[in-house]
Amino acid sequence: MGDLLYNVVSRAIDWCYWGGELIGEENLPSEGPAVIVSNHLGPLGPIGAICSLPLRMYPWAISDMVDPLEAQEYICKDFVEKTLRLKPPLSMKFAGKLCRITVPLLTGIGCIPVYRKSEKIEITWQKSLELLQEKKFIYVTPGYIKGKMDPLTKMQPFMTGFVQLAEVYYKATKRILFFYPVAVHESRHVVVGRRIGYDPLNSLEHERERVSGYLEKSIAGMYLELKVHSLQEKMPFWLHR
Repeated sequence: MGDLLYNVVSRAIDWCYWGGELIGEENLPSEGPAVIVSNHLGPLGPIGAICSLPLRMYPWAISDMVDPLEAQEYICKDFVEKTLRLKPPLSMKFAGKLCRITVPLLTGIGCIPVYRKSEKIEITWQKSLELLQEKKFIYVTPGYIKGKMDPLTKMQPFMTGFVQLAEVYYKATKRILFFYPVAVHESRHVVVGRRIGYDPLNSLEHERERVSGYLEKSIAGMYLELKVHSLQEKMPFWLHR
């Protein structure tokens, strides 16, 4: 049922809203397990990746988004007021109605709750490990280190904790886990870059920085290329020389 719901939802959103173009599909893995990593770009990152990539992915989601008791306040602050720009008290009422749809929907498509700064984070690792051992694809939009946002890429430095997925997987299976960078652009283009694998011979701290750094730079670079391409398409024809 989860696979059917995922396919129906992704195809419906793609047809009604996204309708984007995928570039670099040849860089995607033919089978799992693997971790797909993209920029956030507000709600567009997850929407673009899920609609464009021909993979059945299991997205990481902040635990508040799939918790019926916490979802209303989270959606109100993170989406309704920030993106839709509704003001209280209307924003809270709208968020309440919205989360009645989003919570069961996100749960239904198999989102993995991420419990940040909580002992329950073990649930996140365990659920993720089970899916990876079943050769599934996990989708992650890394959290950001609070700081100045790059005005060109609309990205902030990645938090590196998600790379621990590779160590958890290696400890359980003695196999290497690969991460695939994906850049989503407002022009409705999605680009897949070259993968990077976790090296168990290095320390976890080193690998967190190395893998996360590569993914961040790769995604930022692809985004900027899409930005240039988008600007060129909007130029008057007599300037295309």
